[in-house]
Amino acid sequence: MLYYLFEYLESHYNLPGASLFQYISFRSAMAFIISLLFSTIYGKRIINYLRFKQVGESVRDLGLVGQAEKAGTPTMGGIIIILATLIPVLLFAQIDNVYIVILLVTTLWMGLIGFVDDYIKIFKKNKKGLKGRFKILGQVSLGIFVGVMLYFHPSVTMKEKLPNSVTIVSEDGKPTLFGEAKKSTKTTIPFLKDNELDYAAALDLFGDAARKYAWLIFIPIVIFIITAVSNGANLTDGIDGLAAGTSAIVVLTLGVFAWVSGNIIFANYLDVMYIPHSGEMTIFIAAFVGSLVGFLWYNTYPAQVFMGDTGSLTIGGIIAVLAIAVRKELLIPILAGVFFIETLSVILQVSFFKYTRKKYGEGKRIFKMSPLHHHYQKSGYHESKIVTRFWIVGIMLAVLTIVTLKLR
Repeated sequence: MLYYLFEYLESHYNLPGASLFQYISFRSAMAFIISLLFSTIYGKRIINYLRFKQVGESVRDLGLVGQAEKAGTPTMGGIIIILATLIPVLLFAQIDNVYIVILLVTTLWMGLIGFVDDYIKIFKKNKKGLKGRFKILGQVSLGIFVGVMLYFHPSVTMKEKLPNSVTIVSEDGKPTLFGEAKKSTKTTIPFLKDNELDYAAALDLFGDAARKYAWLIFIPIVIFIITAVSNGANLTDGIDGLAAGTSAIVVLTLGVFAWVSGNIIFANYLDVMYIPHSGEMTIFIAAFVGSLVGFLWYNTYPAQVFMGDTGSLTIGGIIAVLAIAVRKELLIPILAGVFFIETLSVILQVSFFKYTRKKYGEGKRIFKMSPLHHHYQKSGYHESKIVTRFWIVGIMLAVLTIVTLKLR
């Protein structure tokens, strides 16, 4: 909203300082500051309100140290993250930007699914929450929306770099090294020199005409990624500060990719895809990181509030959409490696238990408990140490992910 206001003031009244709102860097900084202030200042009021409404966590007895003390801690704190993200975005971002629209819908839709899940657990006293099939249906619905928007919307394009010997003149009369903006189903493969993969190429077997049906491949991939990452974030949210801190690292890294992919100078220098209009996502990312950092103020050990599924499902959905939008979804197993390992530990634990029970009549376990962070708790590690070390691993994976920009 402020972006359009100051754009009007600059064009009609030449107001000093109004031109600052043209710069993504300035608006991103403001979005981060406002988000951080809101989540830390008003976050406390929201926590007190949740406590007043007795929106407390009911903890199952899993035999973990310090578990009993967490009972009654306010949950559904993901509301803080959602509000602290949406308010600065509405103030400083271009609301008509297609990527911002997709991210706003993702935030509200996943937040609604998580809210309903938490509501059923707390107020209906049903510990299972929203039935799994309805949760999956909600995630699939979002995946269809995101996939359709990214595939069919005319503003979602990319520009390919021209051969070194070719230079053309752009509309503003300046030479450019990039071709015209066009629709594309290409994405990035890490660590390879020719690091582009075209989903439509899978249909070449059926002739060139079959490429127009590439959405049959692209949209299911989007659905799978959104469902997998949102559930991975949900599984990671098990001890104080783990999901919020890890997510902040992941999202900040995606902010780097959004920045360079949406800036023609950096895209040329780093030899990455130039995605027009994608730089606007940096403002959303800045606000999101600010909300996560502010939430951590109250969520680090000992937590004064839990994010609940309202927060964890939203976080996972946003991370998935950001990665897909900047064509870095194949980097998710590395960048969101903590989510990936947590999810893998659950899959391995359940699969091995069922296999050994069927074969030997008694189920056996690989880990003392899953997800993986509970295994370390059972091993005697304090949760603060577990969280800190997982953050360190997350930072290492984030650095490795950024290095892939030039490591080919």
